[in-house]
Amino acid sequence: MRLAALQMHAVAGDRTANFFRIETAAREAAENGADLLVTPELAIPGYGAGEMISELAEPAGGDLAERLAALSRETGVALVVGFAEHDGETVFNSAIYADGQRSIVYRKSHLFGPYERKLFAPGKPAACIVEHRGMKLGMLICYDVEFPENVRRLAQTGAQAVIVPTALPASDHAEFIARKLVPVRAFENQLFVAYVNHCGNDALFSYAGLSGIAAPDGTMLAEAPETGEALLFADIQPTDYAASTAANTYLPDLRV
Repeated sequence: MRLAALQMHAVAGDRTANFFRIETAAREAAENGADLLVTPELAIPGYGAGEMISELAEPAGGDLAERLAALSRETGVALVVGFAEHDGETVFNSAIYADGQRSIVYRKSHLFGPYERKLFAPGKPAACIVEHRGMKLGMLICYDVEFPENVRRLAQTGAQAVIVPTALPASDHAEFIARKLVPVRAFENQLFVAYVNHCGNDALFSYAGLSGIAAPDGTMLAEAPETGEALLFADIQPTDYAASTAANTYLPDLRV
């Protein structure tokens, strides 16, 4: 499969503008032969929308799911999009996979800091696996990937790639997370990791950019800079890394 990753400057609080940006990227991804587009954490409302998040939240089976399904059918590109999900009175930090036929939602299980804990309820840690073009894709969101248990759970369930919409803020350790921790997660589980971040800033946060797609051998297949939007592409072929899998037998050798 060919994966596209959109490093995006979202407009906090403007669902219309953010959907339009994703729509444009989906068409560009299709023109470049991609069959999956991944966007950042809370790409639809904007991560820094603050107290507006509850007003911008929408149900998993609502208008957003229908619009993404229509866009996927039009372009032939499946999408993973970060959004605020409300289920009754509860709001979750979620990501939706839409391919025109199915919509599958993952809820972030490890909330980061007081900002997120004030706005969202945590999802239950679980192995959310999506079958896409013959591959098993696991879904996590941002801080989730910094816990090795989450990625290992997906790997043990059969995931060949992990999709990670992200809102990594600019900091003195952001580059370490994006360029060292993420490739290690890929290497220690012998799978691909797509880490897709915001860029720029809003009224509350400045974002680190540094989106990237890591391969099972720890190499980076595509990288975005710290600043500016970017649409990355990578061909995800597990068989190309058979030698790495054979040499690094962490999963079969694990003792619990």
